[in-house]
Amino acid sequence: MMTGRFAPSPTGSLHFGSLVAALASWLDARAAGGHWLVRMEDLDEPRVQPGAACEILRALRQLGLYWDDEVTHQSSCTARYEEALQRLGAHTYWCGCTRKEIADSSLGLAADGAAIYPGTCRRGLPPGKPARALRLKVDDSKIVFVDRVQGRREQVLSRDVGDFVLYRADGQFAYQLAVVVDDAAQGITDVVRGADLIDSTARQIFLQRLLGLPTPRYLHVPVAVNAAGEKLSKQTGAEPLDLSRAECEVRRALAFLGHPGDLAQARRSWDPGLIPAQLAAEPPR
Repeated sequence: MMTGRFAPSPTGSLHFGSLVAALASWLDARAAGGHWLVRMEDLDEPRVQPGAACEILRALRQLGLYWDDEVTHQSSCTARYEEALQRLGAHTYWCGCTRKEIADSSLGLAADGAAIYPGTCRRGLPPGKPARALRLKVDDSKIVFVDRVQGRREQVLSRDVGDFVLYRADGQFAYQLAVVVDDAAQGITDVVRGADLIDSTARQIFLQRLLGLPTPRYLHVPVAVNAAGEKLSKQTGAEPLDLSRAECEVRRALAFLGHPGDLAQARRSWDPGLIPAQLAAEPPR
């Protein structure tokens, strides 16, 4: 059975951009008669706001987006991330580079704006240098996938990303590892999310292959941006959803996804082919 998920970070209230991702994922699962799960990505403890997870769940209910099964929290799943790191074993190594050192020696910038890691510590930590992060060795193979909205995408990780972080010495598991392990553990068949994460997909597929995990289908919806072209987020001052006008908020998000009408109509006529094949767009007024 098809299983989708919405995986918000509980760092604040839902805004228009997060509604778009939740709505697209919910509709994709419901239109196929599948399951829809909610997972709280709360590993970044300093950014988690007390009460935000409950507020997000309350908002989803008011918007008519009900989920199946219990809500999971990444902070309760660290044992399975540890196990995945053990399985990766020889494919990983400790890195002692600071951010400044990486920026100074970088081979350029990846599509997501991060510095491409040049493999400085691949052959071992320099003497006297403390371990800062556990990195995954990548290779020269081409990772290709076909996104259900954005089309064919490809990356050569060694050229476009470099060896990437799985775990930090302060005990922080990286998003790339956690999301791959969680999606497999929950039986996620279809990942529907914002296009700001499309450049993470090749890394996740690479990890899935190393761990012997299934690769879900991917669908990346346009990211909602403000007039300055910045992704709507707490950091860019995105306003929380007005839940007193929940139906209007849903209609705006549906129009953004190319499906004018209400939630019931969209569920009957859901067609990913109507979603604009672009990475970002301003919300309708």
